[in-house]
Amino acid sequence: MFTGIVAATGKITHITPLEKGLRLTVDAGALDLADVAIGDSISHNGVCLTVVALSGNSFNVDVSQETLSCTVGLDAPGEVNLEKAMRLSDRLGGHLVSGHVDGVGEVVSFQPVGESHELVIRAPAELAKYISRKGSITVNGVSLTTNSVDGAVFSINLIPHTVAVTTLKHLTAGSPVNLEVDLLARYVERMLGVAGR
Repeated sequence: MFTGIVAATGKITHITPLEKGLRLTVDAGALDLADVAIGDSISHNGVCLTVVALSGNSFNVDVSQETLSCTVGLDAPGEVNLEKAMRLSDRLGGHLVSGHVDGVGEVVSFQPVGESHELVIRAPAELAKYISRKGSITVNGVSLTTNSVDGAVFSINLIPHTVAVTTLKHLTAGSPVNLEVDLLARYVERMLGVAGR
């Protein structure tokens, strides 16, 4: 589990093809790897991946073809938002995030508004029912709060700190983004569906 509070931005520096997926070499940037061991989970742009090797300030993770087919940003060198899995004693600064991407959205616009930025995203139609005004959503691994929702299109206000310390600063209209909806919304739907049978 994660909180959606990005700890550092790292960089995918090398990609090695596997029989059914890819092995990524990731420069951890400012992410402290002192307590990371092989087998630990790290979120990469919202995708939970397992560390398979460590070397200095870099580590390797394997990405399956299934994961590559339903996410973006893991198949080419570039910056990624990083977060180590949370401990039960950690503060929950964002919201409960599983690291299992629900779908890929598309940025409609990303514009400065005063000192902040407004990010507008179109989610896949099947995810719209899980997105509510003032609800939680994860965009490329970042825990955010929706300001408005119109069908499958929602807007978010990003404060300067969030823009400065995450890869969201690079988004433009048309950019694809990994989305994970609020876990609670999915469980409520499941419980109501079972109760209604």
